[in-house]
Amino acid sequence: MFSKKLIWAFLFIFIFLSITALLENMPAPKNKRVYEAILPYFPYKITKELGGIDIVDKKTGKDLDIANAKVYQAYDEMLRKWGKTHLRVDGDKLLILDDNQKVVKSLTLNEKEKKWVEEFFGKD
Repeated sequence: MFSKKLIWAFLFIFIFLSITALLENMPAPKNKRVYEAILPYFPYKITKELGGIDIVDKKTGKDLDIANAKVYQAYDEMLRKWGKTHLRVDGDKLLILDDNQKVVKSLTLNEKEKKWVEEFFGKD
């Protein structure tokens, strides 16, 4: 039959793989004030569905049908890509731009917030 060591080995392998999968699919840390100021202008949102969660385009209402395990990673990647064209750092101000590159909102940043924007979006 099975030895107790084999059962313990399977248990530890299962726990290790579960924790690894959890950590891989966690969203990147965000600065709450800046993130909440940006979200109304970001054209996608995360919604709960019967089968889990998904990303929805705010303009068309269309589901993007991304696997539940990858939703947060895909959302962060889409936010970064959008931020490269719709966010501009000007001194200590963050300018949020629309699709026509016109400023729709300006936000004054402290050093911690500015550092987060530069790291998360790759802004200089």
